[in-house]
Amino acid sequence: MIRTAPDLPLSRDVSSRFLPWLIAFMVYLAALSLAATMVLSGASGKWRRGVEGTLTVQVLPAPGDENRAALTARVETALRLLRGTPGVASAEALSPQQAAALLEPWLGNGGLAAELPLPRLIDVRLAARAAVDPAALEARLAAEVPGAQLDDHGLWIDRLTALAGAIELIAIAVMGLIGVAAVGTLVFATRTGLAIHHDVIELLHMIGARDGYVASQFQMHSLWLGLKGGLIGLALAVATLLVLGYLGRQIDVTLLPPLTLTPPQWGALAGLAALAALISMVTARITVMRTLARML
Repeated sequence: MIRTAPDLPLSRDVSSRFLPWLIAFMVYLAALSLAATMVLSGASGKWRRGVEGTLTVQVLPAPGDENRAALTARVETALRLLRGTPGVASAEALSPQQAAALLEPWLGNGGLAAELPLPRLIDVRLAARAAVDPAALEARLAAEVPGAQLDDHGLWIDRLTALAGAIELIAIAVMGLIGVAAVGTLVFATRTGLAIHHDVIELLHMIGARDGYVASQFQMHSLWLGLKGGLIGLALAVATLLVLGYLGRQIDVTLLPPLTLTPPQWGALAGLAALAALISMVTARITVMRTLARML
Protein backbone atom coordinates (compact mmCIF):
# COMPACT_ATOMS: atom_id res chain seq x y z
CA MET A 1 0.00 0.00 0.00
CA ILE A 2 1.43 3.42 -1.02
CA ARG A 3 0.86 5.96 1.69
CA THR A 4 1.46 9.68 1.11
CA ALA A 5 2.59 11.91 3.95
CA PRO A 6 -0.54 13.18 5.76
CA ASP A 7 -1.10 16.83 6.57
CA LEU A 8 -2.36 15.90 10.02
CA PRO A 9 0.17 14.26 12.40
CA LEU A 10 -2.33 11.61 13.45
CA SER A 11 0.34 8.96 14.00
CA ARG A 12 1.61 10.93 16.99
CA ASP A 13 -1.73 10.74 18.81
CA VAL A 14 -2.12 8.56 21.87
CA SER A 15 -4.89 6.65 20.07
CA SER A 16 -2.38 5.44 17.49
CA ARG A 17 -0.71 3.42 20.22
CA PHE A 18 -3.67 1.91 22.09
CA LEU A 19 -6.34 1.70 19.35
CA PRO A 20 -4.71 -1.19 17.39
CA TRP A 21 -4.54 -3.26 20.56
CA LEU A 22 -8.19 -2.55 21.38
CA ILE A 23 -9.16 -3.59 17.86
CA ALA A 24 -6.95 -6.68 18.16
CA PHE A 25 -8.72 -7.67 21.38
CA MET A 26 -12.15 -7.24 19.78
CA VAL A 27 -11.16 -9.16 16.64
CA TYR A 28 -9.75 -11.92 18.84
CA LEU A 29 -13.03 -12.29 20.73
CA ALA A 30 -15.07 -12.04 17.53
CA ALA A 31 -12.93 -14.70 15.84
CA LEU A 32 -13.38 -17.12 18.74
CA SER A 33 -17.14 -16.49 18.77
CA LEU A 34 -17.37 -17.01 15.01
CA ALA A 35 -15.30 -20.18 15.23
CA ALA A 36 -17.55 -21.53 17.98
CA THR A 37 -20.61 -20.77 15.86
CA MET A 38 -19.20 -22.57 12.82
CA VAL A 39 -18.03 -25.60 14.82
CA LEU A 40 -21.39 -26.00 16.56
CA SER A 41 -23.32 -25.50 13.33
CA GLY A 42 -21.30 -28.21 11.59
CA ALA A 43 -21.56 -30.53 14.59
CA SER A 44 -25.35 -30.15 14.79
CA GLY A 45 -25.75 -31.17 11.18
CA LYS A 46 -23.35 -34.09 11.64
CA TRP A 47 -25.18 -35.33 14.73
CA ARG A 48 -28.55 -35.18 12.98
CA ARG A 49 -27.30 -36.89 9.83
CA GLY A 50 -25.65 -39.59 11.93
CA VAL A 51 -28.87 -40.69 13.67
CA GLU A 52 -31.47 -39.73 11.08
CA GLY A 53 -33.62 -42.71 10.20
CA THR A 54 -32.17 -44.94 12.95
CA LEU A 55 -33.47 -46.50 16.16
CA THR A 56 -31.75 -48.60 18.78
CA VAL A 57 -33.38 -51.48 20.65
CA GLN A 58 -31.92 -52.77 23.90
CA VAL A 59 -32.76 -56.24 25.17
CA LEU A 60 -31.83 -56.24 28.84
CA PRO A 61 -30.50 -59.37 30.55
CA ALA A 62 -32.87 -61.10 32.98
CA PRO A 63 -31.98 -63.22 36.06
CA GLY A 64 -32.60 -66.42 34.06
CA ASP A 65 -30.18 -65.50 31.26
CA GLU A 66 -26.99 -66.82 32.83
CA ASN A 67 -26.30 -69.17 29.92
CA ARG A 68 -27.20 -66.45 27.40
CA ALA A 69 -29.54 -68.83 25.57
CA ALA A 70 -32.71 -67.15 26.86
CA LEU A 71 -31.30 -63.70 26.06
CA THR A 72 -30.40 -64.82 22.53
CA ALA A 73 -33.91 -66.19 22.04
CA ARG A 74 -35.46 -62.88 23.07
CA VAL A 75 -33.12 -61.04 20.71
CA GLU A 76 -34.25 -63.28 17.83
CA THR A 77 -37.89 -62.60 18.72
CA ALA A 78 -37.22 -58.85 18.68
CA LEU A 79 -35.48 -59.15 15.31
CA ARG A 80 -38.43 -60.98 13.76
CA LEU A 81 -40.84 -58.37 15.09
CA LEU A 82 -38.74 -55.47 13.85
CA ARG A 83 -38.10 -56.95 10.41
CA GLY A 84 -41.82 -57.53 10.00
CA THR A 85 -42.69 -53.94 10.86
CA PRO A 86 -43.66 -51.77 7.86
CA GLY A 87 -41.14 -48.97 7.36
CA VAL A 88 -38.18 -50.85 8.87
CA ALA A 89 -35.51 -51.33 6.22
CA SER A 90 -33.18 -53.48 8.33
CA ALA A 91 -32.61 -54.70 11.88
CA GLU A 92 -29.25 -56.19 12.88
CA ALA A 93 -28.16 -57.36 16.32
CA LEU A 94 -24.74 -56.28 17.52
CA SER A 95 -22.54 -59.03 18.87
CA PRO A 96 -21.38 -58.82 22.50
CA GLN A 97 -17.90 -57.97 21.21
CA GLN A 98 -19.27 -55.04 19.18
CA ALA A 99 -21.25 -53.79 22.19
CA ALA A 100 -18.14 -54.01 24.36
CA ALA A 101 -16.16 -52.06 21.74
CA LEU A 102 -18.66 -49.20 22.04
CA LEU A 103 -17.88 -48.97 25.77
CA GLU A 104 -14.10 -49.03 25.41
CA PRO A 105 -13.73 -45.20 25.50
CA TRP A 106 -15.29 -45.26 29.01
CA LEU A 107 -14.35 -48.70 30.40
CA GLY A 108 -11.08 -49.31 28.57
CA ASN A 109 -10.10 -52.51 26.79
CA GLY A 110 -9.07 -54.47 29.87
CA GLY A 111 -11.91 -56.97 29.56
CA LEU A 112 -14.17 -55.31 32.13
CA ALA A 113 -16.96 -54.90 29.58
CA ALA A 114 -16.97 -58.66 28.91
CA GLU A 115 -17.63 -59.36 32.59
CA LEU A 116 -20.62 -57.03 32.86
CA PRO A 117 -24.20 -58.13 32.07
CA LEU A 118 -24.50 -55.87 29.06
CA PRO A 119 -27.78 -55.58 27.15
CA ARG A 120 -27.91 -56.83 23.58
CA LEU A 121 -28.24 -54.00 21.09
CA ILE A 122 -30.17 -54.04 17.82
CA ASP A 123 -29.45 -51.42 15.18
CA VAL A 124 -32.66 -50.50 13.34
CA ARG A 125 -32.59 -48.63 10.03
CA LEU A 126 -35.79 -47.06 8.76
CA ALA A 127 -36.74 -46.80 5.11
CA ALA A 128 -36.65 -43.37 3.47
CA ARG A 129 -39.70 -41.28 4.37
CA ALA A 130 -41.02 -44.12 6.50
CA ALA A 131 -43.85 -43.26 8.90
CA VAL A 132 -42.91 -45.35 11.93
CA ASP A 133 -44.43 -44.53 15.31
CA PRO A 134 -41.63 -45.15 17.87
CA ALA A 135 -44.09 -45.19 20.81
CA ALA A 136 -46.30 -47.84 19.19
CA LEU A 137 -43.28 -49.90 18.19
CA GLU A 138 -41.90 -49.74 21.73
CA ALA A 139 -45.24 -50.89 23.13
CA ARG A 140 -45.25 -53.91 20.79
CA LEU A 141 -41.70 -54.78 21.77
CA ALA A 142 -42.45 -54.50 25.48
CA ALA A 143 -45.48 -56.77 25.08
CA GLU A 144 -43.73 -59.50 23.08
CA VAL A 145 -40.10 -59.25 24.25
CA PRO A 146 -39.57 -58.89 28.02
CA GLY A 147 -36.79 -56.46 28.83
CA ALA A 148 -36.83 -54.77 25.39
CA GLN A 149 -36.48 -50.99 25.27
CA LEU A 150 -36.49 -48.71 22.26
CA ASP A 151 -34.34 -45.57 22.07
CA ASP A 152 -35.54 -42.88 19.68
CA HIS A 153 -32.43 -40.85 18.89
CA GLY A 154 -34.52 -37.99 17.56
CA LEU A 155 -35.60 -36.98 21.07
CA TRP A 156 -32.17 -36.44 22.56
CA ILE A 157 -30.65 -35.15 19.33
CA ASP A 158 -33.36 -32.46 19.24
CA ARG A 159 -32.38 -31.40 22.76
CA LEU A 160 -28.71 -31.48 21.90
CA THR A 161 -29.12 -29.42 18.75
CA ALA A 162 -31.38 -26.99 20.65
CA LEU A 163 -28.58 -26.47 23.17
CA ALA A 164 -26.07 -26.00 20.35
CA GLY A 165 -28.43 -23.52 18.68
CA ALA A 166 -28.75 -21.52 21.89
CA ILE A 167 -24.96 -21.35 22.21
CA GLU A 168 -24.74 -20.24 18.57
CA LEU A 169 -27.22 -17.41 19.21
CA ILE A 170 -25.22 -16.31 22.25
CA ALA A 171 -22.02 -16.32 20.18
CA ILE A 172 -23.72 -14.25 17.46
CA ALA A 173 -24.98 -11.81 20.10
CA VAL A 174 -21.44 -11.54 21.47
CA MET A 175 -20.14 -10.70 17.99
CA GLY A 176 -22.83 -8.03 17.65
CA LEU A 177 -21.88 -6.47 20.98
CA ILE A 178 -18.22 -6.54 19.99
CA GLY A 179 -19.10 -4.71 16.78
CA VAL A 180 -21.04 -2.04 18.67
CA ALA A 181 -18.18 -1.61 21.15
CA ALA A 182 -15.68 -1.33 18.30
CA VAL A 183 -17.70 1.38 16.55
CA GLY A 184 -18.11 3.29 19.81
CA THR A 185 -14.37 3.12 20.48
CA LEU A 186 -13.54 4.32 16.98
CA VAL A 187 -15.99 7.22 17.22
CA PHE A 188 -14.45 8.31 20.52
CA ALA A 189 -10.89 8.03 19.16
CA THR A 190 -11.79 9.96 16.01
CA ARG A 191 -13.48 12.77 17.92
CA THR A 192 -10.49 12.97 20.22
CA GLY A 193 -8.23 13.33 17.19
CA LEU A 194 -10.47 16.08 15.80
CA ALA A 195 -10.27 17.97 19.09
CA ILE A 196 -6.49 17.60 19.29
CA HIS A 197 -5.94 18.84 15.74
CA HIS A 198 -8.69 21.45 15.71
CA ASP A 199 -6.30 24.32 14.97
CA VAL A 200 -4.62 22.48 12.10
CA ILE A 201 -8.00 21.57 10.62
CA GLU A 202 -9.10 25.22 10.76
CA LEU A 203 -5.90 26.21 8.97
CA LEU A 204 -6.52 23.61 6.26
CA HIS A 205 -10.01 25.01 5.75
CA MET A 206 -8.59 28.53 5.46
CA ILE A 207 -6.34 27.48 2.59
CA GLY A 208 -9.19 25.77 0.77
CA ALA A 209 -9.31 22.20 2.10
CA ARG A 210 -12.79 20.70 2.13
CA ASP A 211 -14.33 18.44 4.77
CA GLY A 212 -13.90 15.44 2.51
CA TYR A 213 -10.15 16.02 2.34
CA VAL A 214 -9.85 16.18 6.14
CA ALA A 215 -12.04 13.08 6.42
CA SER A 216 -9.76 11.23 4.00
CA GLN A 217 -6.83 11.91 6.31
CA PHE A 218 -8.64 10.30 9.22
CA GLN A 219 -10.11 7.43 7.24
CA MET A 220 -6.77 6.31 5.82
CA HIS A 221 -5.19 6.55 9.25
CA SER A 222 -8.03 4.52 10.77
CA LEU A 223 -7.83 2.01 7.92
CA TRP A 224 -4.19 1.37 8.71
CA LEU A 225 -4.81 1.09 12.47
CA GLY A 226 -7.80 -1.21 11.93
CA LEU A 227 -5.87 -3.49 9.59
CA LYS A 228 -2.93 -3.62 11.98
CA GLY A 229 -5.13 -4.45 14.97
CA GLY A 230 -7.19 -6.91 12.95
CA LEU A 231 -4.14 -8.87 11.86
CA ILE A 232 -2.80 -9.00 15.42
CA GLY A 233 -6.14 -10.22 16.79
CA LEU A 234 -6.50 -12.73 13.97
CA ALA A 235 -3.04 -14.15 14.61
CA LEU A 236 -3.81 -14.58 18.32
CA ALA A 237 -7.15 -16.23 17.52
CA VAL A 238 -5.58 -18.66 15.04
CA ALA A 239 -2.95 -19.62 17.59
CA THR A 240 -5.65 -20.21 20.22
CA LEU A 241 -7.76 -22.33 17.86
CA LEU A 242 -4.77 -24.43 16.83
CA VAL A 243 -3.94 -25.13 20.48
CA LEU A 244 -7.57 -26.02 21.24
CA GLY A 245 -7.70 -28.27 18.19
CA TYR A 246 -4.55 -30.08 19.30
CA LEU A 247 -5.91 -30.57 22.82
CA GLY A 248 -9.25 -31.73 21.43
CA ARG A 249 -7.59 -34.43 19.35
CA GLN A 250 -6.09 -35.88 22.51
CA ILE A 251 -9.59 -36.58 23.90
CA ASP A 252 -11.25 -39.62 22.35
CA VAL A 253 -14.87 -38.65 22.91
CA THR A 254 -17.02 -39.03 19.81
CA LEU A 255 -19.88 -36.89 21.13
CA LEU A 256 -17.78 -33.73 21.28
CA PRO A 257 -17.57 -31.78 18.01
CA PRO A 258 -14.11 -31.74 16.40
CA LEU A 259 -12.36 -28.47 17.17
CA THR A 260 -11.21 -28.04 13.59
CA LEU A 261 -12.26 -25.73 10.78
CA THR A 262 -12.56 -26.25 7.04
CA PRO A 263 -10.63 -24.04 4.58
CA PRO A 264 -13.74 -21.89 3.83
CA GLN A 265 -14.23 -21.39 7.57
CA TRP A 266 -10.61 -20.33 7.99
CA GLY A 267 -11.24 -17.91 5.13
CA ALA A 268 -14.23 -16.48 6.98
CA LEU A 269 -12.04 -15.90 10.02
CA ALA A 270 -9.41 -14.20 7.88
CA GLY A 271 -12.09 -11.86 6.59
CA LEU A 272 -12.50 -10.45 10.10
CA ALA A 273 -9.23 -8.54 9.76
CA ALA A 274 -10.41 -6.94 6.53
CA LEU A 275 -13.80 -6.25 8.10
CA ALA A 276 -12.15 -4.53 11.07
CA ALA A 277 -10.17 -2.29 8.72
CA LEU A 278 -13.29 -1.47 6.69
CA ILE A 279 -15.35 -0.64 9.80
CA SER A 280 -12.52 1.55 11.09
CA MET A 281 -12.31 3.47 7.82
CA VAL A 282 -16.06 3.97 7.37
CA THR A 283 -16.62 4.90 11.01
CA ALA A 284 -13.82 7.46 10.93
CA ARG A 285 -15.11 9.09 7.75
CA ILE A 286 -18.72 9.32 8.92
CA THR A 287 -17.64 10.65 12.33
CA VAL A 288 -15.38 13.31 10.82
CA MET A 289 -17.93 14.48 8.28
CA ARG A 290 -20.69 14.79 10.88
CA THR A 291 -18.46 16.42 13.49
CA LEU A 292 -16.98 18.96 11.06
CA ALA A 293 -20.46 19.90 9.92
CA ARG A 294 -21.21 20.98 13.49
CA MET A 295 -17.78 22.38 14.40
CA LEU A 296 -17.04 24.61 11.46
